[in-house]
Amino acid sequence: MDYSLFISLVRDLYKKPEEFIPLHSPIFNGKEKEYLLDTIDSTFVSSVGAYVDAFEKKMQELTKTQKAVAVVNGTAALQVALRLAGVKAGEEVLTQALTFVATANSIAYNQAHPVFLDVDRDTMGLSPDALTAFLESHAEKREGGAYNKTTQKRIAACLPMHTFGLMARIQEIVDICTQWNIPVVEDAAEALGSSANGKAAGSFGLLGTFSFNGNKIVTCGGGGAIVSNDVELGQRGKYLTTTAKVPHSWEYVHDELGYNFRMPNLNAALACAQLEQLDTFIEQKKKLFEQYRSFCEGSEIKIKQPLADTSSNHWLIALELPDREARDTFLRITNDAGVMTRPIWQLMYRLPMYQDCQRDDQINAKFLEERIVNIPSSVRP
Repeated sequence: MDYSLFISLVRDLYKKPEEFIPLHSPIFNGKEKEYLLDTIDSTFVSSVGAYVDAFEKKMQELTKTQKAVAVVNGTAALQVALRLAGVKAGEEVLTQALTFVATANSIAYNQAHPVFLDVDRDTMGLSPDALTAFLESHAEKREGGAYNKTTQKRIAACLPMHTFGLMARIQEIVDICTQWNIPVVEDAAEALGSSANGKAAGSFGLLGTFSFNGNKIVTCGGGGAIVSNDVELGQRGKYLTTTAKVPHSWEYVHDELGYNFRMPNLNAALACAQLEQLDTFIEQKKKLFEQYRSFCEGSEIKIKQPLADTSSNHWLIALELPDREARDTFLRITNDAGVMTRPIWQLMYRLPMYQDCQRDDQINAKFLEERIVNIPSSVRP
């Protein structure tokens, strides 16, 4: 393919004949300014306020879960969710190497060890087949859960990630982990608004987590959320993320190690205004995806599509190039032309802090690492 044709397409789609086109930028067309000014006028700009409560309620409604907890960012959400799931120091968490570093870091923050399993080529998310193969070969059931026969460590949780908003085969993953008594924490940081068989991303596991970073489909500058259908667990999450302070009219009593991971009311106000526009954002992104898909038909470039019976928010649209050389050429030509594209992440076990972690063959992850690029995916004004 002549990559200049792709550049022309992007410039036409975004009506920017010469300007730089970013990968994903926020758009503020709703009540963001109104809600921010209201927050300032109320003087409740920190971690207590009406918009924090409204944000948590809205997240419960969107995900159809029983409890949502607003936190400072998606990484903090993952860290606390793993602790809530029972992950302790020295234990193991099954996850994928093809992910953003926060997924692995959240495990390390709990002084636990990631075990990296392969992904599926179509979803780019954790592979149920790889999960089953690992458990049957390396795990055994004991009193208290599943244990790794090689390391003798307890497998405390499974942490799959929905890559770029495409749904992993999450129900299969949950079913497998249920058989092995392994709780699932869903990394849905990139998948707000995505679903499988009508069920929202983040609502399949024991807990789900989301990010509202500046580049996400809905943003409040930073921010994250934990959701769960276990109300008691969610309430404990709220307690831990608000410094584990025992309720009292004036005394400061903290009875265990907590975190100051609270989302400020200012950020929550911005998030509320953005959440009101989520359906519109997704609809516009679906149209953008279809235009990219039509462009790629019959070419050497494949566009990554959602599975049947799933719906994607199309946060970042991904293309699969024929090989590493084609990928690098595409990245060079597009970025030199002022159209931002980027490769998928390096596999986690290539990073120095995770190079000694146990992993399987990673055949699909290596294949995707060499070929996947993200292309401009912003909502068009």
